Amino acid sequence: MGFVLKTINGDLFSATVSLAHCVGADFKMGMGIAVKFRDLFGKVDYLKSQNVKSGGCAVLKVQNPDRYIYYLVTKPMTAPGVLPSYDSLESSLKSMRDHMVANDVKQVAMPQIGCGLDKLQWDEVEKRLRNVFQNDDIQVDVYVYSPGK
Repeated sequence: MGFVLKTINGDLFSATVSLAHCVGADFKMGMGIAVKFRDLFGKVDYLKSQNVKSGGCAVLKVQNPDRYIYYLVTKPMTAPGVLPSYDSLESSLKSMRDHMVANDVKQVAMPQIGCGLDKLQWDEVEKRLRNVFQNDDIQVDVYVYSPGK
C-alpha cells in the first residue's frame, strides 16, 4: 500500500479510525479543537500521568470503536506566546508513528495539525508529515472543517 495522505472536507469526529491532535505538555486543552477532544474522551489525569514532554506523544485507548487517540505534545505548556516548532511537531509525529507501527494501526485522522491556534504553516507541516510516514503502510486522513457542508 505505502503511505497515503488524504484530505477530507468534513467533521474530524465523524471518523471511526484513530485520531490525533496537538496539545501542550500540561494537557490544559482549553481552546480550539482540543476542547472537543477533552470533552469527548476525558481521562486528562491519565494522559498527564504518562509524563510526556514536548516532542513526544501521549496515547489513550478507547472502545466503540476500538482505536487510539494520539495527543501530540508539541510544546511545553499552554500559554499565550508559547508555540510549537516544526521540529517538536515532527518529533511528536515520529513518536505517534512508532506507536502505530508497534500496534498495527494503519490509519489515523487529524485536523491540519498545528495550523490553527499554534500558527504553523500547512505546507511545512504537510512536508514533515510526508517525511515521517513516507516508508510506512499508513493512511493519514487530514480533515478540513467546512461549516454547513
